[in-house]
Amino acid sequence: MDQSIEFNQELIKRYDIAGPRYTSYPTAVQFHENFGEEEYRNFALLSNKGDQLNPLSLYFHIPFCDTVCFYCGCNKIVTKDRQKATPYLEHLYQEIAIQGELFDSSRPVTQLHWGGGTPTFLSDNQIVELMQKTGEHFTLLDNDEGEYSIEIDPREANADKVRLLRKAGFNRMSLGVQDFDARVQKAVNRIQTEKETMEVMDAARDVGFRSISLDLIYGLPFQTVKSFECTLEKVIAAAPERLSIFNYAHLPEIFKPQRRINEEDLPSPAEKLDILKHTIEQLTAAGYIYIGMDHFARPDDELAIAQRNRTLYRNFQGYSTHADCDLVAMGVTSISMVGNSYSQNAKSSDDYYSLLDQGRLPVFRGVELDADDVLRRDVINKLMCHFVLDTGGIEDQYNIIFQDYFSQELKELEVMESDGLLESDGSRIQIKPAGRLLIRNICMVFDRYLREQDLRNQGKKRFSRVI
Repeated sequence: MDQSIEFNQELIKRYDIAGPRYTSYPTAVQFHENFGEEEYRNFALLSNKGDQLNPLSLYFHIPFCDTVCFYCGCNKIVTKDRQKATPYLEHLYQEIAIQGELFDSSRPVTQLHWGGGTPTFLSDNQIVELMQKTGEHFTLLDNDEGEYSIEIDPREANADKVRLLRKAGFNRMSLGVQDFDARVQKAVNRIQTEKETMEVMDAARDVGFRSISLDLIYGLPFQTVKSFECTLEKVIAAAPERLSIFNYAHLPEIFKPQRRINEEDLPSPAEKLDILKHTIEQLTAAGYIYIGMDHFARPDDELAIAQRNRTLYRNFQGYSTHADCDLVAMGVTSISMVGNSYSQNAKSSDDYYSLLDQGRLPVFRGVELDADDVLRRDVINKLMCHFVLDTGGIEDQYNIIFQDYFSQELKELEVMESDGLLESDGSRIQIKPAGRLLIRNICMVFDRYLREQDLRNQGKKRFSRVI
């Protein structure tokens, strides 16, 4: 499989508009409050029917952070008071119990993820207790074959904490780094030494963590090609299995902490593109494979293998190898994907607590996918994950004539094909190296809601820019 990338600066500038990241289709813009607890329960119970039941993927949102990182757009609670985690966990345990009753106990949890916020904000006892409570209501694996991962702030971890996490059942971790440059760290209020990060990585390898991913961000204040190159050199030397290189989206009108970032300190659009170009070249030279969007992995990593085998897919945690799972997400603002539905929990802790205290699931909005949604989700997912679409296979699976069903979309793709982003021969659509960085643009062509609701014109208000 050719996984090369062509960095065409002229094309990137021309196509650099705002658009969805497609961690779901339909996107969260289509969620509505007519989909609530009753609808979710119906989909959950329906998912237990059939001869072959899907395994489960569990996600837990731990929203607490000790300090605020100015770039952050996550749902979080910034506090120095560690006691605030206690009522949150008490209510999370209630949700775990209610959710556990909805799913057949024969369905194993093959994937589990704690995200945040900062999950390692929790005390050792709370970490152990949360995993124990999960095991009381869901069937966790005891053979270390599952993909059990946790997001870690190295400032909130040490060798003892890593050892505890491994004993609790985690075998993968994602470490937030963003940038090692001291000036950049000060500008975004995330002071984190290289030593802190490397000590956590070393400890994880010592106790048998199977995969380590590092998160970086380009486009932050004071970053240059040279400064980010220095960070990348240190990261490559540490040899993580995966890397996520996120584009910083400056949206201070939406994310209040970003108002503390001085806009004139941000790199210019040209400098930002240069940083991205050099990052791709540097990682590719080091042997990393471009998975898509922001993700890179070693050739022997599960993500790279799944991409070659065409079993890769995307969900709300990004690229994943467990496409056969129903995703049950718990905690404030978390999003589940059960059957042909998406559902989101209450966004504020007060609403979350109130609903659970009434014995209710805290689902406040969602969407049921119709047949067209399911078809388009499959098309978008295959393009996002594999950079190729077998249109004949889509025809057989969904009983359509591709050229008729997507006649308008194929017409739009002709422009992209003439620009060298893709090739279409009637039996498949192949994304070319110049189109891989612009895969979101290509997928947007198949997004019915963007066209019907004219969201393209509103995109900058709702979505980040594609590059």
